Amino acid sequence: MNIVVVGAQWGDEGKGKVIDVLAKDADIIVRYQGGNNAGHTVVSDDEEFVFHLIPSGLLHPGKIGVIGNGVVVDPEALLEEVQRLSLAYARDPRRGIPRPGAEGQAQGLNVQQTLKLSDQAHLIFPYHKRLDVAEEKARSSSGSAVQGGGGRIGTTGRGIGPCYVDKVARCGIRVADLYDEAVFERKLRQNVDEKNRLLTAIYHESPVEFDPLRGQYRQFAKAIEPFVTNTTRFLHEAMVRKQRLLFEGAQGTLLDIDHGTYPYVTSSNATAGGACVGAGVPPTCIDRVIGVVKAYTTRVGEGPLPTEFAAELMQHIRARGNEFGATTGRPRRCGWFDAVIARHAVQVNGCDAMVVTKLDVLDEMPTIQLCTAYEINGRRLADFPSNIASLDRAKPIYESLPGWQSDTTQAEQFDDLPHAAQAYLHRIEELLGVKICLISIGSKREQAFRVGQW
Repeated sequence: MNIVVVGAQWGDEGKGKVIDVLAKDADIIVRYQGGNNAGHTVVSDDEEFVFHLIPSGLLHPGKIGVIGNGVVVDPEALLEEVQRLSLAYARDPRRGIPRPGAEGQAQGLNVQQTLKLSDQAHLIFPYHKRLDVAEEKARSSSGSAVQGGGGRIGTTGRGIGPCYVDKVARCGIRVADLYDEAVFERKLRQNVDEKNRLLTAIYHESPVEFDPLRGQYRQFAKAIEPFVTNTTRFLHEAMVRKQRLLFEGAQGTLLDIDHGTYPYVTSSNATAGGACVGAGVPPTCIDRVIGVVKAYTTRVGEGPLPTEFAAELMQHIRARGNEFGATTGRPRRCGWFDAVIARHAVQVNGCDAMVVTKLDVLDEMPTIQLCTAYEINGRRLADFPSNIASLDRAKPIYESLPGWQSDTTQAEQFDDLPHAAQAYLHRIEELLGVKICLISIGSKREQAFRVGQW
């Protein structure tokens, strides 16, 4: 069975842990969009592992990880991640997780055998990051670049958006270009000249030097060459062999370039449809789509969050849920569960089932609010509005449910949960129109259980 896992909110829903749980039954884990602006966290045997580009299911032995053509790759960040995950770890075959080597040897994850990088993936260069920061600075100072907001989009500054701009403008440099010296130099020269005009004339920044950049990326080419693969062909051959694929998206549906809270979005398709484009597989090969939501709502950066908590409750939930970005460290904004955006995500992705994470963060709440609709300009609206200005004005319409005020972190099955927690989850199912298939009640790998048959 081939499964796509997507975030059904604004990202940070806990997809890394879900992928880690589901990877046990998969053969190949495929990352299909985004870049190292993503951060998927897995806690295994009390150790925390943060994945940015490498698929987060590779802590299980015998799994293959694929970075698809839809991902934009910073080779320096990729190599740092490979080193960080490999250095001074040895595999414990009994538990299938990395453990410290007895003599501190860098045995670790054998990424040269377990990681495949698409030769069609686009590369991030330092000028992309420079432009990312400069453009965000300019938006912030003008306050007029973004409809319905104060200018800033809230990017991570890692060059993701400018790299995707080059991809769409058909001037991007792909991994395969690194191995044709004439093509690479020509494309790099054109890009450096163009970006320097922007940096100096528009943003009044210093230019990028061509020669050091060319030398640096020639070294990157040698270092990443063992991973470079025609991943489209690799995945098709795997499907012929009936191997099971698990597709991992970054960010979340509400950050999708087409279906999110535009323009406060990422630069790629974070929805399930992006898996086909970003990995080079046909829609007919997808058997199931699983959406992931938190038991409440969070987002990082700018843009509307209709159910946002007041300051005191924000601090409480942020502390309990450790709501700080795995990539940037920025504090996440938190709010009550928003069924309007989650229903939108179910429809856009065609979710067959949902995963609910961080249920335990609500354990202390005496009353829990659940947003079922919005009021906009005096009218009740149960559907996600396309107009960002309307969403800015949206007032959440809440249902109040009793909290359970007891510990859920030791539950091993649905019936172990307090009745009020069960009622809350059932109400989410009713509002979204899909069943919950997995519940996470803590950060550790074992603090999750499946629900029903799926």
